[in-house]
Amino acid sequence: HTQRTVAQLSQQLRRFLDDKAWLENRRIMDILRGIEGKALAVRQAPPSGGFMNIDGIGAAIELPLERPLYTPTVRPRLADQILDAVDVEVDTGALYATVVVDSRALARHIRNALQGADQVTLAELCRTHPLEHGLAELVTYLDLADRSFSAVIDESVEDHISWQGRDRDGRERVRQVSLPRVIFVR
Repeated sequence: HTQRTVAQLSQQLRRFLDDKAWLENRRIMDILRGIEGKALAVRQAPPSGGFMNIDGIGAAIELPLERPLYTPTVRPRLADQILDAVDVEVDTGALYATVVVDSRALARHIRNALQGADQVTLAELCRTHPLEHGLAELVTYLDLADRSFSAVIDESVEDHISWQGRDRDGRERVRQVSLPRVIFVR
């Protein structure tokens, strides 16, 4: 019984595909007849003026012997001596001082703050969770406001956000930034 059902389904599918192919071929032939009819109409009444322009009639021929010969590149002369730097101290610590800001933790701070209130400002977030990585962390908060959360920027009010940071000499300093109020909304 199953084999007969499969045979019937296969036969119906084959008939459907044959009908579909016949209809596609008929549609293609109708399109070709339409193109042929338009071409014959244009042949009997050619358009006036310039019908088609050809930019260049001649072929650009470049013979192999007209090409320049191979010229080797000039090798730079390197000194055989290594010059020692005299009295130059380079701070290599800047090469290794990378800051990685955990944006998931900052997003978690925002979500936790929005559970208790309908809206929270960036300044309030920075007071409850002080910035550990300074400006990089603040920029990450702003990126989250732009991409992940519903946020409103109130240009009429200015917030001041401050954090502890080190200057180039390694001394602790208070850094501060003023920016329009950023409000995260639930």
